[in-house]
Amino acid sequence: MNYKKIMVFLIILAFSCSWTQAAPKGTHPDKYAAIVIDANTGKTLFRANETAKRYPASLTKMMTLYLLFEAMKERRITPNTPIPISTYAAERPPTKIGLKAGQTISAEAAAKALITKSANDVAAAIGEYLGGSEKKFAKLMTTKAHKLGMMNTKFANASGLPDVNNYSTAKDMATLSLALRKNFPQQYKLFKMKSFVFRGQTINSHNRLVQTMKGVDGIKTGYTQMSGSNLATSMQIDGHSIVAVVMGGKSSTERDIHMANLLNKYLPKSSRFQTNGHLIASLPTAAEAPIPASKTSPTNLEDNISVLLTALTSQPNDANTAIAAVNQAIIPIPNPHKVKLSQADQADSVMRDSSLTNGGWAIQIGSLPNEENANSLLAKAKNSVPSLLKNTSSSTQLFEKNGRRYYRARFVGFQSRKAALDACSTLKKENFNCYTVVY
Repeated sequence: MNYKKIMVFLIILAFSCSWTQAAPKGTHPDKYAAIVIDANTGKTLFRANETAKRYPASLTKMMTLYLLFEAMKERRITPNTPIPISTYAAERPPTKIGLKAGQTISAEAAAKALITKSANDVAAAIGEYLGGSEKKFAKLMTTKAHKLGMMNTKFANASGLPDVNNYSTAKDMATLSLALRKNFPQQYKLFKMKSFVFRGQTINSHNRLVQTMKGVDGIKTGYTQMSGSNLATSMQIDGHSIVAVVMGGKSSTERDIHMANLLNKYLPKSSRFQTNGHLIASLPTAAEAPIPASKTSPTNLEDNISVLLTALTSQPNDANTAIAAVNQAIIPIPNPHKVKLSQADQADSVMRDSSLTNGGWAIQIGSLPNEENANSLLAKAKNSVPSLLKNTSSSTQLFEKNGRRYYRARFVGFQSRKAALDACSTLKKENFNCYTVVY
């Protein structure tokens, strides 16, 4: 079977597949996945799309923490080791703790910042410190994931910021949660923190179930527009012990409600006694990470995502159109049968464009294979909501991806992030793809 036939099959599968299990209320059907595991026996008590590839968002930081805790355990660093903040780390988009380039944060405070604030700047700094660069650190993360049995996981960064090459499954995230509990019992206690004080500022945890639900002792929240609201949770009461993961919630509140329902339902069904089930075993440690402090340049995800959205969210009606879309957009797609992204996937994601220098906010509604199509799309959008875009300018920008030429279709001139986000929200209702760009 040649390459084109394979791609034809995959694209037809992408646009015709039905999800293996209906998503509950308050979740995105195309992003939902969940699992509940009895931590005493290893038995799966509940599963829904648990091996389907999903975007983990800030659940990614659990692996960043795993490697940080491992470095502490092996005495390659101490809790007081200062981790430097590079320019690259300081420029990571929110959420972040707001450290400036040249400052440092202790390893223990860095762990607390990841657990409570889910700080992207600190995650990048940890990656650079332990791996030499965030890109190299991501490879260490993936290697460790595979050693733990997380065979359907690949990491592209230390934070979980949007990247089509950063993906996992609910089952793999549960495996990681169990590994953190088992292998680092002292450091794991940090996941129960409700807040911590850093440089005089009290930073509260994003994890509401830790604060409100008896028996919950961690572990991590996550959210991007691509992933929906994600949550990994551990609960232990009277010998009963479970770990659960929910991915693809429409909001953090709805995600928490679904998670609480799963915990309440399945904790009583779990065992109170440990057995020799298939829990996380002692596994060989990945090669020790070097500890240089170096800088790296940010990778530009914008064009990958834009081409993906433009080519694949239009849902072509026939196979020939689908083939053409795939042939025009040969970019890394980690899970072909999940190519179908919602049109909202990037609406709230902030991309930084170094090719523009004036400063301000723009919105991008697509990347097209020729300038005429890009201008046509811009005109169509402007005609749909003329009053909304009357004070902006249409713009097309040529770029190359994998040897192919594309034109970004943008409206520039928004005075604030809110104005750009509001415009995207309105355009989505008119069935346009849209995300914001800061430049």
